[in-house]
Amino acid sequence: MRLNRDQMRGKAQTVLGLVEPSILGKTLMHEHLLWNVTRPDRRAMPAEGGPDARQYFRILTGDVIDPRDTTQRDRELAAREAELMVRAGGSSIVELTIGGLCPDPEGLANVSQVSGAHIVMGCGHYVQDYQDPGNIDRSIDSFAQEMIDQVQLGAWGTSIRAGIIGEIGSQWPWTDLEKRVLKAAIMAQEETGASLTIHPSRHQDHPWMLVEFLRENGADLSRTIIDHIDRTIFDEDRLFRLADSGVVLEWDLFGQENTYYAHANIDMPNDGMRLKTIRTLIDRGNVNQIVISHDICHVIRLAEFGGHGYAHIQENVLPLMRRRGYSEAEIETIMVGNPRRLLTFV
Repeated sequence: MRLNRDQMRGKAQTVLGLVEPSILGKTLMHEHLLWNVTRPDRRAMPAEGGPDARQYFRILTGDVIDPRDTTQRDRELAAREAELMVRAGGSSIVELTIGGLCPDPEGLANVSQVSGAHIVMGCGHYVQDYQDPGNIDRSIDSFAQEMIDQVQLGAWGTSIRAGIIGEIGSQWPWTDLEKRVLKAAIMAQEETGASLTIHPSRHQDHPWMLVEFLRENGADLSRTIIDHIDRTIFDEDRLFRLADSGVVLEWDLFGQENTYYAHANIDMPNDGMRLKTIRTLIDRGNVNQIVISHDICHVIRLAEFGGHGYAHIQENVLPLMRRRGYSEAEIETIMVGNPRRLLTFV
């Protein structure tokens, strides 16, 4: 059964159905619970059993490529890991495994029921290299209708509905297909009243290109999230310009403390540096534009394999924020208020 705009307005949508946004509580805005981020040309390699934890550092830095690290289809494992977050005081997870990354809506519903975590599912398509080759010939309207249906009717052949659009993928150079998918996502945002979350390329000027594209195509910038700020923007001029545009900025790699970032030649910040950067935005009045998460999409980062897991922000980051002078009101805004606003249909 298709839900209409009036039925959804003022509600949030988890994989178990519409809910009052007030129940969402502390929310991780960008995670993966069941996923396959293995490059398509490597998906024929064995991916059972989990990675070798003895290779933890080499896997973390990309020196060892192991599909068992980039594929996680075990619902029971996902539920155990999500339950650790709930026990630590967390409540909700935004799960952004979308087209190209092997989404499992029914699996997410099972994980939510077992773990007690509220799970909000994303929709749409990831970067072109991961997309179905048949997408190259699809129209903007077909992508838009697909995303509208995923929010209002059901996603990926199920009756389980998405509660946010994205993470819509873009790489560098930014491709025509990715631009068409993003334009369609903006149309779906307008039609459904859902928020939109975007995976930018690793080019430092690409987030601003996204802002210009969003403006040109009529997006609601106040309900649009630019992901992965902590691996993309490294100077205050670019950061403040983005903040002044009105978009929401997401630091979603908390727990990644390593200098040796596998995907680009950059100096990754640690959690302390992330908090210092976020502090500068709060001090200039942008606290309502900040959300945080871990973006776990490697098995080696799960607690059962020696990683920090989904409870890391609850167990380690929030106490560090308090030690660094963050007020309870600021923490509440970042962890509860901003996610609640973004996940409420308008």
